Amino acid sequence: MNVEKIVIFLVMLSILVVLHEYGHFLLARLNKVRVMEFSVGMGPLICSWRSKRSGTQYSLRALPIGGYCAMHGEDNKVSEADQQREFRDTVIVNGKEYDTDNFQAKNPWQRLAIVVAGPVANFILTLVILFVSAVAFGVQSDTPQPLIGMIQPGSPAQRVGLHPNDRLIAIDGQTVTGGMQLVDRIHRSLGKHLTVTYERGGQNTTVQVTPAQCPAPAKKGTGCIGFAPVEALVHVPVREAFTDSLNAFVGIAQQTFGSLALLVSHPVKYGSQVQGVVGMAQAAGTFQDWGWGYYLGFAALISFALGVFNLLPLPALDGGRGAFIIGELLRGKPVDPEKEAWVHVTGFAVLIALMLVINFYNVVQIVQGKGPF
Repeated sequence: MNVEKIVIFLVMLSILVVLHEYGHFLLARLNKVRVMEFSVGMGPLICSWRSKRSGTQYSLRALPIGGYCAMHGEDNKVSEADQQREFRDTVIVNGKEYDTDNFQAKNPWQRLAIVVAGPVANFILTLVILFVSAVAFGVQSDTPQPLIGMIQPGSPAQRVGLHPNDRLIAIDGQTVTGGMQLVDRIHRSLGKHLTVTYERGGQNTTVQVTPAQCPAPAKKGTGCIGFAPVEALVHVPVREAFTDSLNAFVGIAQQTFGSLALLVSHPVKYGSQVQGVVGMAQAAGTFQDWGWGYYLGFAALISFALGVFNLLPLPALDGGRGAFIIGELLRGKPVDPEKEAWVHVTGFAVLIALMLVINFYNVVQIVQGKGPF
């Protein structure tokens, strides 16, 4: 994967994160919470501008890896309840002027709305990306291309060394002129040895592969070698593009929540399929090779996953903060700070360990010549 593809991936990921933070920013302003700083990027400051009307500092920082929205009343302590207690002690109990633009001054429902606004922004962004992609580049048709999309683990295609983004150019010396011709030929060749020539990186390679029985619900006697061809994009009217975008959004939601359910119910079996940042970057390179229409679809998938991930009740995530605010709503008072701090520290350690393991597994796959699919 070259530097250009990595940069494009990081820029895409940063845009998704910045718009996630803008969701927090927008709801904070609507609830009259003062935003101390809204930053695009992380690390050393390049330049900044402070609004005279709101007092917010808008910053551009050196590392294009996201951004943040720092609100008045958030001081990066691990305990939400601790911040609530400090606010009440210093502002209410000591009789100081009521600090109405402080995040902690807002009622639990307002704070909860601000916290979940980031993930909601990602869900809205998912639909917007899908619609823009459908209008600009078209929607996927039922017409396959002779280009490998995903490969089934353990399939004949994987065993002979085929990779995503390989272009199949000939079977038994006969030039492949279209994806449908390719699919039909493989389907008719159950148990027969096929000489397949494919192009990768400007070089042609020839391998021998034998189609096996296609999995159900395919008819008996239908051959498959275990790859999904990339479908061609076709332009459609705007109304149809919007309908297709809605259907794609529902499909992404079903796929994401279905994968989470399988991961929870069968962690050993499906845990190895979880992708970290390294795996996502590798997948991004493949989608970039297919074209912007496919890459925007990948960006929409990442945006939705980012929203869902941040809603998980884990420390350092919006879902973790939201869970304690919900606990405050149910109890009528903040959760005990010491208990919350213990949950945050323990959960954060588990989260970091899980991320390290996932990314280490992704690196091992890449070193062994295996893609993220």
